[in-house]
Amino acid sequence: MFKTAQQLYFLCTENSCRSQMAEGFAKQLLPADWTIQSAGVEVHGLNPKAVQVMAEVGIDISAQQSTLIDPDYLQHCDLVVTLCGDARDRCPVTPPSVKKLHWPLPDPAQATGDEAAQLVVFRQVRDEIKTRIQQLV
Repeated sequence: MFKTAQQLYFLCTENSCRSQMAEGFAKQLLPADWTIQSAGVEVHGLNPKAVQVMAEVGIDISAQQSTLIDPDYLQHCDLVVTLCGDARDRCPVTPPSVKKLHWPLPDPAQATGDEAAQLVVFRQVRDEIKTRIQQLV
């Protein structure tokens, strides 16, 4: 889909799980000349289970921080990927030149059951994010 240098933004409601995992994968899998960030329409901190499941595949996102959408960065993006309907619906308006993708992935932070069951959901979402990022180039 994209091959040359790009500015990419992953957006989610809280910027705590899905968008953070996407940022981590993108920084590892996409070309080094890409500028990649993630943000949310709210800030809720980095989910420890997201950190854990990413570490399982060799990606350390523990230093990433939950941040609010930066309107200036957003306006200069080549590609914006929303990972939940709330972020898609509440995302500020962007110029027509900004390509938008929507990946309607379940929120792993809403997973129920014991810790093992919750981690299964985190891993499923993590693996789906990896597959979609690999398809970007």
